[in-house]
Amino acid sequence: MGTEKAWSFDVADSVPVAAAPDRPIPKADLDPYQFALPTTHDHIGRVVVPVTINGRGPFRFIVDTGANHSTISPGLVETLGLKTDSTVPMTLDGITGSAQVAYVSVDQLQAGELKIKGTAMPIVWAPLMAGADGILGAAGLDDKSLLIDFRRNSVAIASHVDSKSRTDTTRIHADRVVNGGLLVVEARVGSIVTDAVLDTGAERTLGNLALRDALKQHNRSGRGFVASVTSVYGATTQVEPGEIRSAPLIAIDSLQITDVAVVYGNFHIFKVWKMQERPAIIIGMDVLGTVSSLNMDFRNRDVYVGSAKGTDRDVLQTMHNSLNDQGMKR
Repeated sequence: MGTEKAWSFDVADSVPVAAAPDRPIPKADLDPYQFALPTTHDHIGRVVVPVTINGRGPFRFIVDTGANHSTISPGLVETLGLKTDSTVPMTLDGITGSAQVAYVSVDQLQAGELKIKGTAMPIVWAPLMAGADGILGAAGLDDKSLLIDFRRNSVAIASHVDSKSRTDTTRIHADRVVNGGLLVVEARVGSIVTDAVLDTGAERTLGNLALRDALKQHNRSGRGFVASVTSVYGATTQVEPGEIRSAPLIAIDSLQITDVAVVYGNFHIFKVWKMQERPAIIIGMDVLGTVSSLNMDFRNRDVYVGSAKGTDRDVLQTMHNSLNDQGMKR
């Protein structure tokens, strides 16, 4: 048996994409450098971009800023006639657990100015992929910049950050990088200093148990901290229980986020990221989808967050999530 390889990424549920599984996007509908794809009307669904594999496509890939490697669906593997390699075990780390998966070797993956040559892609399929052809792991894009413009429903991957994308934004510098390129910024949840990851692959905002316990300790009266229980599903077969609690104001630099229902749990991905010992939170698309734009400059470790859509203030008010005990997918 060969040396085990570990790949870390996380997948979340969202509103199903319009295209049928494994159906390529017509090339005439796309510009190779500026992608303009429809998203859900409230932008809480995930971000999808066209990707070519070995010069074929483009195909629909979900942009996941919480993933440092890309994955491919079994349907696309069959469409492209790629040979599966299962001789070397590969560990796939998801939000709720890990799994051993097969993979394929890809000569070239391209999305805009991003070109990755000679890469191995784990083969993953789950209902929560909603017909997408794969996951584009955006964490650690080296010298690239990822710009998501929610006002214009466009996504761009480029080698630089243009001045227009910085207009009316809040610049947040990542104080550290973990797990092969994941940007971690400092936040405050109430008065608790918290590590925060801005994750376009997460439909909902998740917190670890250290953050939950710190908030409970600070609010000893228990008022305003009532929880309901849910089940969290990921890309693997493991199911993790979660507690849904209304969070106090979340502040990231000058950005203030209100009315967030956070799901707390002993989630596997925090262990992979070595973020289980101190308070940590994953800011999902329930929050990120309310901003006008999100620009991640991986070269300089800067994140530019646009103001809330329809406002000129750095205050984001999220929707009250209608999560219930029937469970949620992550």
